[in-house]
Amino acid sequence: MIELTSTVTCPACGHRRTETMPTDACQYFYECESCKTLLKPLAGDCCVFCSYGDCPCPPKQRERQSGAAAQHHCC
Repeated sequence: MIELTSTVTCPACGHRRTETMPTDACQYFYECESCKTLLKPLAGDCCVFCSYGDCPCPPKQRERQSGAAAQHHCC
């Protein structure tokens, strides 16, 4: 089952917010509602949910469930 929400934690201030993730694309930018820091994915991650969320994005979840060896390109 694919999880559609992820709790994003801002590395600058620690603020947490649960967000609904897009199912067909990566979200490259995310602005913290508390400190207004603009988050971008860390090197090697496709989106902010994979870098700062407690659950990876739906395309990455599908990849893991299928056991795919190749890195996905959801964008």
